[in-house]
Amino acid sequence: MTPPVLPVLAVPLLLAPLLAAAPVTTPVVVPVSQTRAFADDPAASPANSDADDPAIWVNRRSPARSVVLGTLKEGGLAAFDLAGATLGTWPAPAAPTPDAAPGRFNNVDVLSGVRVGGQRRDLAFVTDRGRDRVRVHEVDARGADARGDVLTDVTDPAARPVFSSSEAEVDEQRTVYGLAAGTDRVTGTPLVLVTRRHETRVALLRVVPGRDGTVGTRVVSTLDLPSSFVLPDGTTWTPCGEPDERPQLEGVVIDSAHGVAYAAQEDVGVWRVPLRASGFGEPELVDRVRSFGVPGRFDPETEECVADGADPGFGGEHLTADAEGLTIAEGPRGTGQLLVSSQGDSRFVVYDRTGDNAVLGEFAVGAGRGNDSVEHSDGASVVTADLGGPYSRGLLVVHDGEREPAEGDAATTGFAFVAWSDVRRAVRP
Repeated sequence: MTPPVLPVLAVPLLLAPLLAAAPVTTPVVVPVSQTRAFADDPAASPANSDADDPAIWVNRRSPARSVVLGTLKEGGLAAFDLAGATLGTWPAPAAPTPDAAPGRFNNVDVLSGVRVGGQRRDLAFVTDRGRDRVRVHEVDARGADARGDVLTDVTDPAARPVFSSSEAEVDEQRTVYGLAAGTDRVTGTPLVLVTRRHETRVALLRVVPGRDGTVGTRVVSTLDLPSSFVLPDGTTWTPCGEPDERPQLEGVVIDSAHGVAYAAQEDVGVWRVPLRASGFGEPELVDRVRSFGVPGRFDPETEECVADGADPGFGGEHLTADAEGLTIAEGPRGTGQLLVSSQGDSRFVVYDRTGDNAVLGEFAVGAGRGNDSVEHSDGASVVTADLGGPYSRGLLVVHDGEREPAEGDAATTGFAFVAWSDVRRAVRP
């Protein structure tokens, strides 16, 4: 793809090129509850659990018994009640051979009432980053009501890798990464969107019936977003990264009501892409990270990028790389908000869901009510349905990348539950 030529943004020169702070006072909301901490440690239970991305399943029969799902990477998939208590965990697949990578669940999203195999089902779709598959779990309302088994793995056993042409390529780990589920605006066809690790490719998948009541997915279209950009001064800029890696995307969300998808390219910004069951429209970069255009080089000793020149001033004002988790808060008559995790400075930026996606405000999640603050959030999910109690106006669940107190030397993570009414009061869009 030819690098896009970008217009000049009227923004001040940033003095700290890679991690500039926003010159505003950020409103803070406090979690109502949180999940237990998960440790990325072989001795933990479940082992090697690294919380990453949440999704919310709304129990239509009993909203107060709705369920939050969360990926734990090698630890599999977990289900929580609205108080944050763990209802169960479902393991990722073991490695097929001693030299192969094991299953590693990265992102999750939920579609309710999906018609597949002649019946309507509530399904959770998960990217198995380790094995380059989309796994499918069915949500059982009876299990949720009775506090029994909430999920059943219904993945088609014949599921093939999404991006890899062979199992040997799977082990190179340029595999499925981010995921979003939704429906076609016109036909109502269920759709799944996935990104590829270390690449700029996005794939559109159709949900298909498998054998004996199982569920699979099939790729129908792909889109390669740019890996380099022509800046307004005529120079070409490529985001810094390891020599064999392109500027990847992870956070994605489908706005089914408006027929678009949003994708966060971590070191670039947020793309809006028209979406139909048959494929993609022309992508548009609707916001950029602050470090957009800043020259950088990869230091092999530290395995990190360092600034390698002055900031030319072409970045955005709101997002500090990485741009990560995306979710949409549904409002009446097609209104609502798009939330984006500004992972580099632990904020969330709120955009108008409609029009030109104007910025409405921002917030951070602080400590309080016996709960930890949220840092470096990767994934997020929001519903605005009445779930009762503190969530009568809706629930926002966000990944916490630095759960305190930490457990030894292992990375400790979790999920925080925030009342959507608190966010609305803080942001006041």
